[in-house]
Amino acid sequence: MVSLLPLALAAVVLAVHTLVAAVLARFFRIRLETQWGWVLYTLLVVPVVLTATTMLAGAVIPPLFGDPVLLLATFVGVPLALGFTIDLLYVPPPEEYELPKTSD
Repeated sequence: MVSLLPLALAAVVLAVHTLVAAVLARFFRIRLETQWGWVLYTLLVVPVVLTATTMLAGAVIPPLFGDPVLLLATFVGVPLALGFTIDLLYVPPPEEYELPKTSD
């Protein structure tokens, strides 16, 4: 039987990974002026960041998953999909914001 502490830590890691994925997707969406560049950067860079933080979190969280594929699917795939969805569906596009004119 699994104790409550590793499950709580896993839930915290999933929430943090989702936040990181959403913020990085938003950052690439704002900074890159190309039409598909931000999508490619999100799909290529964010999994690398999430995999690195999963390895760091694996030192803290006892292994709940026996299969590494299941571990990566849970801590990389799910937060990537949720973060990408949150950025696309629930956050207004960058074009809707009016920024003040600079005096340069």
